[in-house]
Amino acid sequence: QVQLVESGGGLVQAGGSLRLSCAASGNIFRLNAMGWYRQAPGKQRELVAGITSGGSTNYVDSVKGRFTISRDNAKNTVYLQMNSLKPEDTAVYYCNAQTVIPGAIPLAYRDLEVWGQGTLVAVSS
Repeated sequence: QVQLVESGGGLVQAGGSLRLSCAASGNIFRLNAMGWYRQAPGKQRELVAGITSGGSTNYVDSVKGRFTISRDNAKNTVYLQMNSLKPEDTAVYYCNAQTVIPGAIPLAYRDLEVWGQGTLVAVSS
């Protein structure tokens, strides 16, 4: 089993900062791309930021210049530094990981997409 455990959400005033963390654990052969998604009430889940195993990043336009995604491969952890937060950033933030795990037979592997449980980020005006 593979688990993603998130932390760092909370309530902050507009203009403030928060740092989200997401640690992957379990029987992981390889951890590929990781990312942060968010879902606001009444809206669809959207990709906020993604990072490949090599460190290439991408962001949704609305957070460019304010959010930074990074990862520590030695710790199987991805971070999201969120600065200059706005009320419209309020949402439940979910960590996502594309992993490769051992298969049912020796030397066999399979892809597994994993989601965290979500952490609430609330920004007051």
